[in-house]
Formats: sequence, C-alpha cells, structure tokens
Amino acid sequence: MSRYDLTDFEWRVIQPLLPNKPRGVPRVEDRRVLNGIFWVLRSGAPWRDLPERYGPRTTCYNRFVRWRKAGVWHRLMDAVSAAHDSEIQMIDSTSIRAHQQAATGKRGADQCLGRSRGGLTTKIHVVVDACGLPIRLGLTAGQAHDGQIVDTLLDHLGPRAIVLADKAYDADRIRELIQQQGATPNIPAKRNRKWKLCFSKRLYRERNLIERFFSKLKHFRRVATRYDKLAANFLAMIQLASIRLWLRANESTA
Repeated sequence: MSRYDLTDFEWRVIQPLLPNKPRGVPRVEDRRVLNGIFWVLRSGAPWRDLPERYGPRTTCYNRFVRWRKAGVWHRLMDAVSAAHDSEIQMIDSTSIRAHQQAATGKRGADQCLGRSRGGLTTKIHVVVDACGLPIRLGLTAGQAHDGQIVDTLLDHLGPRAIVLADKAYDADRIRELIQQQGATPNIPAKRNRKWKLCFSKRLYRERNLIERFFSKLKHFRRVATRYDKLAANFLAMIQLASIRLWLRANESTA
C-alpha cells in the first residue's frame, strides 16, 4: 500500500458519493482507480508512469476526465465541505508556474494561462473557512487582478459572516458585494482611501490560515506545477487535493 493511497476512513466517506453503474460491464474497482489518480496528483508524475498496481493508466486517466465532465469531483468537493465553519471566510490567490507542456494545447480557448515576468502562470483563487479549509475554488490567467473572479467566489456568504482579504480586494464594488449578503468585510484600506474604514487587526491575523492552506496545497506536486493543458483538468486536480485535505482534517477529529 502506497502512502498516497486512501485510508479506510477516507474510502468510507467517498464511496457513497461515487456514481453507480447498475448495468453493463463491471468497471475496474473504484478504490484502486482513485488511488492511482491520487498517486499522480501527489507525486506529480506523468500518467504514463503510473505503477501497474493501479491498473491501466488509460483507465485511471479516462475515469478522471469522465468524472470531471460529469461533475463528480465538484459534487465530492461540495459534499465534504458542506459542514464548513462559515463565521469567518478568507479569500486570496497564489500563482502557479505552468510547465511548457501545459502550453501545447489548442489555441483559442481560455485555458487560464497568462504570461508574466516568470513565464506562463495560472492563478488559483480560494475561499477558506475559519479552520483554513477550502470552500470555493477558481482559476484565472496569472496576470489577472484578484478582483476579477470575486463575484463567483463570494456569492454564497451567510449573514453575519466576516470576510478577511488583503488590500488587493479593497474596492467599493467588492465591499458592497459582501455587505449586500449581510456579511462584513475586514479588509485593510489602500493608501489612496479618502475615508477611514472599520478594520480589526486582531481578526486580520487569522489570514495566516489561508497561507497555510496554500502551503499544504502545494505538497501535491501536480498542483504546485501546472502540467495540465486544460484549465478544467487542472481545476479538477485542485479539487481533488482540497478533498484530500478535508478528509484528513475530518479523520484527525473522528
């Protein structure tokens, strides 16, 4: 058993959430295939280097893509994060270097690749809860401003929630979006602000949790460097890494 494989606890949580296939040819065991997908995610190795114990690499890759298209990873993410602590939410982003093979996809479609001083990059945007666990995820090109994707990441705030963010999110539009949902922004003001805003330095210190989340996320080498040509596949890898972090947190408290 590889140290990247699902534990019995993790498998008990995931198994009921997977698609059922009552008819047709029996498919390769889901747990073995998932272990193969997680091996690629954690090791960062190409699919063709998948060890034989996980079965045919084409089976693992095809199921990863098929279930991504069917929304399985998205539903899994929603299910494991449903019990999140929403009293405090934090939003931030991190830039990921894209490997040269990620830039060889079809031209024309928006694959969230941007060229900056460091080369091709993709920016991961995340909202985490009060425990530093991910709730919402998104991607943009590396040079995009952090506020570009806020509308889709901060549209499910609960009343009385407090949103922590850095100065990049200090915009009237973002503050209004938060307040319209009954939540409170705790964002430091930019220097060019003409009036003083309510801001708690004590609460703002909690933002270290989202930095720690990014550190844990980058332990998954398939996320720390982007190898996927398709943005949808890269986002699915981030969802799987986030699911694994949720499962480990839940297992430690079970």
